[in-house]
Amino acid sequence: MLFYLILFHVFSFQDLGATTNQTLLNFDIILKGKAVGLLQASKSFKESKTHYQSKTNISTRFIKEIHVNYEYHVVFSNNKLQESDVNVVVNNKPHAETKIEREQNHYLVKQEKKEARVFKEAINYSTILLYFEEPKNIKHCFSEEEGKMNTIVPLGNHTYKKVNARGNESIYYYENGKLIKAEIDGGLIKFQIQAK
Repeated sequence: MLFYLILFHVFSFQDLGATTNQTLLNFDIILKGKAVGLLQASKSFKESKTHYQSKTNISTRFIKEIHVNYEYHVVFSNNKLQESDVNVVVNNKPHAETKIEREQNHYLVKQEKKEARVFKEAINYSTILLYFEEPKNIKHCFSEEEGKMNTIVPLGNHTYKKVNARGNESIYYYENGKLIKAEIDGGLIKFQIQAK
């Protein structure tokens, strides 16, 4: 009887995982050869929308202790960005907050302490998708944090350079369509991520 109960639980959890339809990715954050944090990203489907979330926690020491937390929540529908919410906290103090909302044929970009502005280009690919999809044939990538378009430059051998509006460059490396590592210039801090 115990054997059947165990089998029931195993198959129940397998079915539960299948119905949640969620992809989870984990990356180590590496700074100067040392692991200093974790990046977790998820992709799930709900009511014909694709929800992406990522959380990045970095703790390191330069002149003093520094703790940086990035949180992204991004929603796509019919391959178009619908909304996003980005929060960056440094040493427990808000550093940046950006909200993007789709309104018919344009987007409203709201950034903390700045006047809301309109972004009129179509957004079919954004920064968070770099964790989940190799940017084949993608020339531009929308930054949910900056509310601006970035440039994607293919470097060959499934490697891509992303250049943001400030000129910061990040390099992404893929194998079999999956991100295996990246060198990120996050503005505040430069670091590497490595798939676990």
